[in-house]
Order: sequence, then structure tokens, then C-alpha cells
Amino acid sequence: MLLRLLLLLALCGAGSAAMVVSVSLRGSWRIRSGNGSLELPAEVPGCVHSALFHQRLIQDPYYRFNNLNYRWIALDNWTYIKKFKIPFDISKWHKVKLVFEGIDTVAVVLLNNIPVGETDNMFRSYAQCSFSWDWGPSFPTQGIWKDVRIEAYNICHLNYFTFTPIYDSNIQAWNLEIESSFDVISSKPVLGQAIIAIPELKIQQTNSVELHHGERIVKLFVKIDKSVTIETWWPHGHGNQTGYNMTVLFKLDGGLSFEKSAKVYFRTVELIEEPIKGSRGLSFYFKINGLPIFLKGSNWIPADSFQDRVTSALLRLLLQSVVDANMNALRVWGGGIYEQDEFYELCDELGIMVWQDFMFACALYPTDQDFMDSVRAEVAYQVRRLKSHPSVITWSGNNENEAALVLNWYDIQSSNLSTYIDDYVTLYVKTIRRIVFEGDQTRPFITSSPTNGAKSTAEGWLSENPYDPNYGDVHFYDYVGDCWNWKIFPKARFVSEYGYQSWPSFSTLEKASSKEDWSYESKFAHHRQHFTDGNYKMLHQAELHFKLPQSADQLRKFKDTIYLTQVMQAQCVKTETEFYRRSRSEIVHGGGHTMGALYWQLNDIWQAPSWSSLEYGGKWKMLHYFARHFFAPLLPVGFENEDVFFIYGVSDLHSDHKMMLTVRVHAWSSLEPVCSETTKPFVMKAGESALLYDKPVAELLRGCTNCTRQSCVVSFYLSTDRELLSPTNYHFLSSPKEAKGLHKANISATISQQGDTFVFHLKTSAVAPFVWLDVGSLPGRFSDNGFLMTEETRTVFFYPWKPTNESELERSFHVTSLADIY
Repeated sequence: MLLRLLLLLALCGAGSAAMVVSVSLRGSWRIRSGNGSLELPAEVPGCVHSALFHQRLIQDPYYRFNNLNYRWIALDNWTYIKKFKIPFDISKWHKVKLVFEGIDTVAVVLLNNIPVGETDNMFRSYAQCSFSWDWGPSFPTQGIWKDVRIEAYNICHLNYFTFTPIYDSNIQAWNLEIESSFDVISSKPVLGQAIIAIPELKIQQTNSVELHHGERIVKLFVKIDKSVTIETWWPHGHGNQTGYNMTVLFKLDGGLSFEKSAKVYFRTVELIEEPIKGSRGLSFYFKINGLPIFLKGSNWIPADSFQDRVTSALLRLLLQSVVDANMNALRVWGGGIYEQDEFYELCDELGIMVWQDFMFACALYPTDQDFMDSVRAEVAYQVRRLKSHPSVITWSGNNENEAALVLNWYDIQSSNLSTYIDDYVTLYVKTIRRIVFEGDQTRPFITSSPTNGAKSTAEGWLSENPYDPNYGDVHFYDYVGDCWNWKIFPKARFVSEYGYQSWPSFSTLEKASSKEDWSYESKFAHHRQHFTDGNYKMLHQAELHFKLPQSADQLRKFKDTIYLTQVMQAQCVKTETEFYRRSRSEIVHGGGHTMGALYWQLNDIWQAPSWSSLEYGGKWKMLHYFARHFFAPLLPVGFENEDVFFIYGVSDLHSDHKMMLTVRVHAWSSLEPVCSETTKPFVMKAGESALLYDKPVAELLRGCTNCTRQSCVVSFYLSTDRELLSPTNYHFLSSPKEAKGLHKANISATISQQGDTFVFHLKTSAVAPFVWLDVGSLPGRFSDNGFLMTEETRTVFFYPWKPTNESELERSFHVTSLADIY
């Protein structure tokens, strides 16, 4: 496929007194198919699919099987056409440029039918599209996906502006390096001043500037007085995201001026890889401002196949959901896109650390001259664009390519292996790594993910076993083993990918399907599942601990199955994440000191089964509600080993706290606890995990009247005096499918309104596990969901994302618990 961008220019004689003019060409264009059979209006920024949809020539591309039906769009060539007049006399300007911020992807640009440029890389200032993964559709888009404009100038022009805060540990002071690029077309030197102002830091600095003909880089250096108090930027949950407003004004000869404004944040980041007592390996964790931080979060994929649908409101909704679930980090995964500026600005504002992959994933890439030239431009551009963001804490060369090469995913013949190894080192080390450090030395670079880090480096950048849990980061997936058995998980230093699938809620799925699709065995259900045997693997994992839905009503059975896959996913990821969090401060058989858990994946790109915790559009799955608990800053974690029940305390707090642990045992058949015990006060140390409680299960149950593993369940929480500090956690003593005394709960709700928030007063007739409150397609989230309800009443809040009222909520409200599907 080839995209042609045809601009038909008519000149206009109006002059201009300005030194620089910019005319946007966004808005109304026309597009034409390769053979001319289709011509229609199109919006820029946008893509061909969106233009066809807005003209009602195609349905919603996500509806049913349309990703197959609309393959013809990607297989055709398309021409974007714009007729326009320039509102100034171009003869009066020394340089006139046509600037495309984003073209997707292989294209030739013609001005009045004369070729003036071509592109083949969407990841420079102009981007890759999706050819499908195991969580998304194939929609190879074409179009102008970012702004396009005409720029004209005399004398000189500011090409880009970036800056880097640098901490000088020798003198314990901050400095600021500002870099600007000018295109100087004047044959005479251009003189002037650069005025830097950061009022809150009492900085007003003036530098002399002298620009000579050609592409010129101006570097300015600001030394910040040690006496000035600087508040550093902290990840969410660890402090404030303080930033300082800065303006840089270039006042040049002839009245020419350029002004840039930005928010400056100060923070340091280190990747610590050092020997650990009791282990043969090395640590792998990040220090922010000198403090070790446990990274809690997920992996980010593009929010939509069609980037023109990704609005500011959607980005804020998704990223607000990250911090609302007590996360502090996202990995921008290397198989998607480099996100737009606003994404990183929001991460700065919200305190979300970003592990930034370069866009190379699950493939072996070439190293021919043209490709390498393109990569060099791409990497230099992205580093320059993103390095001023404090949220970006590390660069990573690729996703899984070290593992793919070493473990021979692609059946490379041994005689060719050395060639591929040389290509790998040439691309990621000699090229990308070098360019990164030339442009940015304030954050670490990791060659791949997973990697053994320093060990991979020592072994020539390709480690014999990139999944070694004693080094670097690991990716881990197991759909056959029992996810309730914590012993199947790696006691690793850092886990940057792991997870389990589930289906999205029926209200989300309904928008992309029809009645004949509403069965787990339907053609649609199989079509939407892009992971090999994924639907079966979900049921296999669920069946280990739950009874599968058996309703004779096919729609009821489908909805119940969807619910159960979400229960399974949430419980599996909970078990795994809690294992990683409690492994923070211990070494067992050489493994441990785990300092990161980023599950796969945060968001969805369409309405389909996936590993996500947020459905397409942002609705929270049960997993996301669980994440709010298992990523809480203070958490008790329960598990069994050899019939002994253990509880660890995990703290991300910055100070020690005196507290108590309360353990309760509940019978499935009673709303009153069967027994309860509270420990003596103890000190939970800051930033650590520690064993708080251990007791043989038999001894625990002996003190509880008529309790057996099958008839009772355990809950526990941490508190100080009367103040609840942690979420209430729970531990199943047997699989729920073996539970005795579990009854349908008959949960009712009374809804009232308090300002913009709605209060759900719940009442139950029985202990109810995995209580799921659903208001259909009404946008918003609950304060809690998917919970174990052990008391007769409970209050839950609903926070709508759009205006709604009590009657709408009452009409849409539905509640499900596990016993309802048995």
C-alpha cells in the first residue's frame, strides 16, 4: 500500500510583516482510492478508515467481523488531496517549508504534482500501525495522523527546544541544560540574547547568543544556587509532583523573537545492580531521588487502532485510573507506538513512572544502511522529545528480542546465528544505545526486556538465559499451572510482564456484536480471541477452583461465563502480584528482593478478550478493582505452605508505623465471624515486607466452632487503634467449588446521591464472594467491587464520569456473586 499526499497550491499576493509565519493545513481534505472509484471528504489529522466511517461508507470497524470485511482498505493505495492558498507572498520569504508531524506510513508527498518528499517510518516525527497482536485486530491504517502546516521565515527559525535537569552530586546542587536548534539562513551572524526565567526559583538569567549560517545548536547552562530550595518530583504515593514554570525568550536582531514555555521537574533516577547477600545474582531496582521504589503497575498499549479517536479525555481517564488503583508505573511497550506529548505530560502530572521501550518487538530487524539511517533519526528524535519528562525513568531497546534470538524463536540455522547476533549488537548497542547516551545521560538504558541487565552486558549483550530470575527483569506466563499455587511463580528481581486473560463485560461487548454472537462457543467468540486456545485456557484455569456456568439460558450462561473469567483473572493476578510484593525483602534459595511488578496489560484496543484490566473505553474490570487493593501502600498478604497459614505485611510507606493485625474466620453460612484474633502491637518498617503471623491451619480452625477448610474463609487487615490502615484481604482455605454452606446472597441496594457521587447501600442475606456491581454502559467506577461481603450491610460509592441520575442507575444496576451462577 502507498499513501500519496497531493497538495495543489495557488499563490496569494498578500505580504506579511512577521519574521516567521505558520499556516496550518489541518481540517478538510479529500481522499481518493487507488483506482479513483472512491473520492470523499476526510479530516486531518485522521486516517482513511475514519474518513470512510464518517461518510457512512463503512460501519464501525470494530463491529463483529469488520476487521476481516475491511481488509480491502489497507490493501488499496490512497491519495490525500488538499487545494489551498498561501495567504502571503512566498517570494518575500527566504525559506518555506511543508511540515508533516505524522504520516502513516509509506508515502510520497507531491506539491502541484511534483514529488517533494517521501516517508517510510511512522516513528520519527512522522508512525507504525497495527498489523494485529494476540490482543488486537489488524487495521493497517493510512493517513495524516498529526498536524501539517506551512512555515515560512527569514533570517532564522527555531526548530526544537528541549532541556535536561542535572544533579551534580559532587556539590549537591541542581543545574539545568537547555538545548535549542536553529535553522539560520542569514549569511550574516544573527546576534541577540537568551533570557531564562524561572520565577519560583528566583532565576532570571541572560545569555548572549550569536548564530551563524546553517543548522546551529545553542546550549544554555543554568546553575541553580544551593541556597534555593528545590522540591523534587516523586512517583505517585511517594510525594508531590512539583514542577516549576520556565520561559526561555530568544530576542534576536531585527526584532525577531522566539519564546518557549515549559514545566521543569527535578528528580534523579538510578538503576541499581549490585551483589545481594545469599544470592548468586544481582539486584535490579530503581532509586528515585535516592529512595528505592517498588514499581507497581502495568503495561500500556495503544488506546485505539485509530489514533484520531484517542482524545485528551480518554488519555486522562485511562491514566487517572492508573493512580486510582495505587499504581506508580507503566511500561510503554515496544510493539505499540511512542505516545503523544500529552500522554507524558499527564504522567508527569500524575506521578506515573514510564519504562519506555523503543519500538522494536518480537522480531529480528535488519541493519542495512537505509534502515539504520531511519532508526538513527527515530531514536534521536524520540530521545530529544521525551528526555525532559521526569516520568520517563528508563529507556529499553526492545521487547523480547534478546530472548527471541538466544532461545531461537524463529528457528535460525546455526550457520547464520553469528550474523543475527552481530545485527542485534549493531542495532541495539552500537546504534540505539550510543544515540541515547549522546542525547541523555540522566536515566539508564536497558538493551532488552526481559534481560539479565549487567550480566547480559558482560556476556556480550546476549545472556545464555535472559529469563534468569536472579538478574534483570523477567516476563512470565503459565496458563496450565494452578495460579492459586504461588510456587509456580518466579522469585525474580523484577517482573515486567505477567498476566491472565478475561473477557470484557457484556455491556462493552454488546456494542460490537449481535444476538447470535452471545455464546462462548459462537463464531464471534472464537474470532475475537487472537491468542491460541485462549478461550479454553481461561476455562481451564477457572475450572480448577470454580464450577463452570451451566444455565440452560444461553445468554445467561454467556454472561455468567464472562463474569467467571473476570473472577479468575482477578484472583490469578492478585495471587501472583502479592507473591512478588511479599518477596521484596527476603532471599529464599537465592531468589527474591523483587522490586517491580508490571502486569500485562493495562488497557484494551478493542472489545475482545485480553489480559487487560481496563476495557475498551476505560471501564474497570474486576482485576482493576483488585489492583487497587493488591497495590495498596500497606497490605497484608496471606498464603499457605505445608498446611501452615502465613501473613506478611508489605509497606511502601516512608516511615515506620506501630500497628496490629486482625485475623477473622467466617463461616459461609453465617454473617457473624466464627472467631477473631488480634496480635500485639508491632512496628511495620518502612519500605519492607515482613512475616507477621504463622499458624498451622488445623490449629487455626480448632479455635473456630465447627469450621472446616470447606465451610470457612479467612479475612485479615492491618490497623492502628481504631483506624483501618490496609484493605481487608482474604484467604480461601479450599477452592470455592468445594465450599459448604455457600448460599445465594440476595443482595439488594438502595441508591442515594451526595453531590456528584452516588451511594450504594448494600444488604445481603449471606456471605457472598466476588460481589460484582454493574451499571451497564453508564460510565464511571465504584469505590470497590468484586469484594468478599462478610457483613450484612456495606456502603459503596459510585463516581460517574458523565452526568447521570438515580433513576438511570437504578434501571441499569445489576449485582452478581459467585453463588448466583452455581
